[in-house]
Amino acid sequence: MRSKDFSCVRVSELVINWHVLEACNYRCRYCFAKWEKPAHPELWRSSENSERLLEALWDFFDPANSENPLRRSMEWKRLRLSLAGGEPTLLGTRLIDIARKAHQLGFSVSLISNGSRLDPEWVQELAPLLSVIGLSLDAVDPATNLAIGRDYRGECLDIDRIVSIVDTARRVNPAIEIKINTVVNEANTDTDMSALITVVRPDRWKVMRMLPMVTQALAIDDASFASFINRHGVHSDVMCVEDNGDMTQSYVMVDPHGRFFQNNIAGAPYIYSPEILLAGAGAAFERIPFSPPKFAGRYAIATGGETAE
Repeated sequence: MRSKDFSCVRVSELVINWHVLEACNYRCRYCFAKWEKPAHPELWRSSENSERLLEALWDFFDPANSENPLRRSMEWKRLRLSLAGGEPTLLGTRLIDIARKAHQLGFSVSLISNGSRLDPEWVQELAPLLSVIGLSLDAVDPATNLAIGRDYRGECLDIDRIVSIVDTARRVNPAIEIKINTVVNEANTDTDMSALITVVRPDRWKVMRMLPMVTQALAIDDASFASFINRHGVHSDVMCVEDNGDMTQSYVMVDPHGRFFQNNIAGAPYIYSPEILLAGAGAAFERIPFSPPKFAGRYAIATGGETAE
């Protein structure tokens, strides 16, 4: 159940992260995208169920829905659906169908990808539907990527390929925002990613400490995380830092089976809601903890008490 918070947080955009599938072509050792599996398949396999989920989420979180109980403690102007995984590009044309349906409903849409399958043709088709494209990049050198498991059959994403993806996205959709997500872990804590950040020029660089929810592999201590942040201080204008405590109760997340879930502080890795298509979005959301101030705290604070992206 959600704790009561009588102060109203104002944000420009509420983001719902739908992890559309668990499968991935990478094998990152720290990966937390592992969920308890009910009997039925992941929702993306059914066009009807995918659309029903999107409609349920839009109806409940629509900024115009004044009946949403969350509005007592939080106000938002726009609603964004972030498509994540696993690796969402493994869905092929189904991913485009889902993004297009979400766009038609009124969501702005973002994609979080490891970039390995984003060739120019893919980007040209997807970019017009997206407001944000996020690339999960933990290192540039192959040895570090291999140590993490960020490769497909020994092949790693290089800077030239990353720049090509970003340049194509910006050419096709000049309004698109580029985000880089980096998980700081034991394998990359001593690396310097400044050259990559300088070349890509992301609008936002989210730097997260490895979250030991499912595994302790590659976990790091406070000093190692602080050292990585300090080493990249020149990029503080785009860097958004998330330590482990920032990642609990601060996301609105939906798993591949259509359940809200939340990172758990103790015990099992996740807290799950009932399935949204069975219980309804409102009843399901009421069953997980969520902190509007912590959500707002993950974004840069703008003047006037409103949180910007």
